[in-house]
Amino acid sequence: MEDIFIKNLPTIDLHGYDRDSARVATNDFIDEAYAMGWTQIVIVHGIGSGVVRLSVQETLAKNKKVLNYHIYSGNIGCTIIDVVKK
Repeated sequence: MEDIFIKNLPTIDLHGYDRDSARVATNDFIDEAYAMGWTQIVIVHGIGSGVVRLSVQETLAKNKKVLNYHIYSGNIGCTIIDVVKK
């Protein structure tokens, strides 16, 4: 399912963000997803040095609205997140 429909999922692109702004944007996007009833979202963090990816993963691990998450197999610069239902 991911390969076909990933482009249809709500997405935020964090290219150009630093560690702290990525953390805030990630939490805000998860809150929005929860409020909208979205159960799956995509965060594009890029590859680069891995600072933003690490910040995103640390944030996801602490957020109670996140069921699980994983790096997208088709693009390691993206993480797919399953959000709890309202």
